[in-house]
Amino acid sequence: MSSKQKGLKLSSRIASLLVASMVTLTLSGQSAGKRPSLVVGIIVDGLSLEQIELLRDYFGNDGFRRLLNEGVTITDLDYGSPLDPTAATALLYTGSSPSVSGIDAEMIYDRDTRRTAPVLLDGSTIGNFTSETLSPRALRVSTVGDEIRIATGGLGHVYSLAPIPSQSIVMTGHNGNSGFWINDVNGKWATTTFYKDVPTAIQSRNHLESLDIKMDTMVWSNSMAVEKYPDMPAYKKLFNFRHTFLRNDPQRVTKFKHTPLVNNEVTDIAGEYIKSMSMGKSDNIDMLNLSFTVSPYLYSTDADTRMEQMDSYLRLDRQLARLFKAIDTDGPGMNNTLLFITGTPAPSKRRKDDEKWDIAAGEFSPRRAIALLNMYLISQYGNGEWVIGFHGNQFFLNHKLIDERDKELGQVRRDAAQFLSKMSGIAEAYTLDDVIDGKAKETSVVPRRNINSETAGDIFAAIMPGWEITDDGSSAPVSVEFPMTQRLTASVAPAFLLAPSQLKPQTITTPVDARVIAPTVCSILRIRSPNAAMLPPLRLTRP
Repeated sequence: MSSKQKGLKLSSRIASLLVASMVTLTLSGQSAGKRPSLVVGIIVDGLSLEQIELLRDYFGNDGFRRLLNEGVTITDLDYGSPLDPTAATALLYTGSSPSVSGIDAEMIYDRDTRRTAPVLLDGSTIGNFTSETLSPRALRVSTVGDEIRIATGGLGHVYSLAPIPSQSIVMTGHNGNSGFWINDVNGKWATTTFYKDVPTAIQSRNHLESLDIKMDTMVWSNSMAVEKYPDMPAYKKLFNFRHTFLRNDPQRVTKFKHTPLVNNEVTDIAGEYIKSMSMGKSDNIDMLNLSFTVSPYLYSTDADTRMEQMDSYLRLDRQLARLFKAIDTDGPGMNNTLLFITGTPAPSKRRKDDEKWDIAAGEFSPRRAIALLNMYLISQYGNGEWVIGFHGNQFFLNHKLIDERDKELGQVRRDAAQFLSKMSGIAEAYTLDDVIDGKAKETSVVPRRNINSETAGDIFAAIMPGWEITDDGSSAPVSVEFPMTQRLTASVAPAFLLAPSQLKPQTITTPVDARVIAPTVCSILRIRSPNAAMLPPLRLTRP
């Protein structure tokens, strides 16, 4: 073969390789698809896949069914241990556990004041439509919303709406435009001056359609005939349920926020946001974060609230359908949207069963436990107030006194834990050191990754299942929101991702670490993950 022929053959091969490379790049670009212009993140407190499956035939076609049929379904999103909605939301949006993010609960115990305080308390801010002074400064790491703002040079917008302040602020992050929540006192949508934007939709709602004005006329009752609710005992099908929010009830706003009616309020404003601010219609990425609830209703006079809970799902299904329609009608369309819906673990504490069922149980009084523990420590170390509080199943010791008496903190903790472990109603007690060193059973107390050592108590107590934690009204520094019965529950919840142009329908039935949600969302958006998200994104099937 001549040199000329060899040259022609080589040129032909190079041309073929170039064409093949171009085809490969083109196919690669096609598989990536157009990046979503709108991200909608939804947290649903207490969401259960079992309830969704039970009620599937009762849903319409455009809510939960659409998620199940067209999206990615994660059956078991694992949080490691039961977390309250605030801590779970922080974990989802940062991709990091409470030990890293600094957010381990909505309320923490303040050793200085000996009272509970919001984890996001920030006296340097001012409340807008509220006296609460809060900010995201306690959040140590970046969020998905922060990364969107950074990736778009601040041109992408991030807004959040939630019934409770801590969830709204965590979802908004450090750099979001605004995060609003419902004020427990006046029913208005409130925020912090840390954020600068006050959308017109919020101003209009507060001045013309405030919850305080219309709540008197609102009623939550069964949305279908009682005999149609599945798996209900015959006696429950004899009566309707009915909950009102009258003006003479000082807790009416708080109660309202624990019903599915609050989901309607959130959806109403979300639709206004999408329409009035043209969210997702620019070349940048906009983000809208929402919080809904289907958690058991704790304010009912009947401990059995199964019908109310099922009704919450039926009503939420309609709100999801409304939201999806608003995205299609007034937003960029669902094909240009990435939607992720994640449940938070169902509460591990519930109302006490009726005494007629004679379930083995007891009452655990933290105040009595504090008094007995303090007496024991006095016998060991001398007079003084050695125990200063109880919150979140944790006992707090007096570090100042321990230092003044020149005692070793670790030893005092060990002595206290040993004494508490013998107390009626306490299954096991571990020191903070045991938890951090991995010596505590993760089935009974919070694992190391889910605590913030800066705000944690000194001894973690695992209360016996079936026992009720009570507040006897004495002067001891105890934080108990409800007399709640302890139950051991799995710290899992379902999650859904819906992005028609990006993801194929698929179901993941193996447990998935909840910390992967943030990096997975960022991977789909083709932006970097939050700065503390150490887990890789899920490898999902693409179109």
